[in-house]
Amino acid sequence: MTDLMARPVVPVASEEDAEETYATISTYLGPDAAPVLIHVIEKAGGGIDKAGVEQREEVAEAAFAVFRRLAAEDGVSVETSIRYGTDIADAIEDAAREYDATAIAFVPRGGGRIVEFLSGNVRSKLTNDNEFPAVVLPSPQAGDGTTD
Repeated sequence: MTDLMARPVVPVASEEDAEETYATISTYLGPDAAPVLIHVIEKAGGGIDKAGVEQREEVAEAAFAVFRRLAAEDGVSVETSIRYGTDIADAIEDAAREYDATAIAFVPRGGGRIVEFLSGNVRSKLTNDNEFPAVVLPSPQAGDGTTD
């Protein structure tokens, strides 16, 4: 049986997200784990993009730096990749395929059904409509008695 967390693709959106994701995922990574951290820059598909590509790449690199620093403290080696696409879930799945991932692991971001609907329901696509196992990690706040 394959260890799902041996080579997970791990999407992150920001520095805060990278920190929260590492805090959660680190407890599930074995000594030989080799996570691939990705950040997807959503393209407008012919429309006007929300922000400049350079600015969004800087956000990605800052998130990678946070995750890399935390992982290095634990002796975990991390690869990173910036992806571009009109469909975030498809870009994540393409990365998983390219890196021969064992799973796609992520901490769900806040938001209710309306946010999911407006965002293209990335979480649903990753958990239901993809060829890789999805490991939905608990939020770092889970179990601490707080609510979003």
